[in-house]
Amino acid sequence: MKWIASLTLAVSFAGAASADQETRPAPELRMVDSSGKAVKLGDYRGKVVVMQFLYTTCMHCQATARMLSRLQDELGPQGLQVIGVAFNPEAQRAGVVDEFVKANGIDFPVGPVSLDTALGYLGISAIERFVVPQIVVVDRHGMIRAQSSPQGTNELQDENYLRTFLGGLLKKSSTTARRD
Repeated sequence: MKWIASLTLAVSFAGAASADQETRPAPELRMVDSSGKAVKLGDYRGKVVVMQFLYTTCMHCQATARMLSRLQDELGPQGLQVIGVAFNPEAQRAGVVDEFVKANGIDFPVGPVSLDTALGYLGISAIERFVVPQIVVVDRHGMIRAQSSPQGTNELQDENYLRTFLGGLLKKSSTTARRD
């Protein structure tokens, strides 16, 4: 019985440490989207923001972008904003991000940033292995509420999970966001 209590306590502390790492202020991110418009994360304060860090050539990123576009359409009126952050080398070439947006029917801003910018934002070392897409969820108050692990987090790419998770954030903070 004593070992069960110890295990429960250890799991509780592990969960708390994980939650502390996820809930932190979101750094500013700036880019220019495929239409030429400047996009700053701070401009979306008061909205729940999902940032998809992606490679334009990645099939999983393409599928996730289409799913996030559906969520944008459904939950946008409630205060959701999706942003795509392309950081593969090809994304830096003119027209590549625009082609990605058109080919996948994306209706949210997508723009390129450098690999260093993306990895710095995500807190991933350049020598660390990682997968794409990487997802970051920012609440209405500018706090990161969820972030993919470098090896990916399946729940953050699952439409049903995200709909429920985002729905909770949108409801929870909709009344307090109006006071900010």
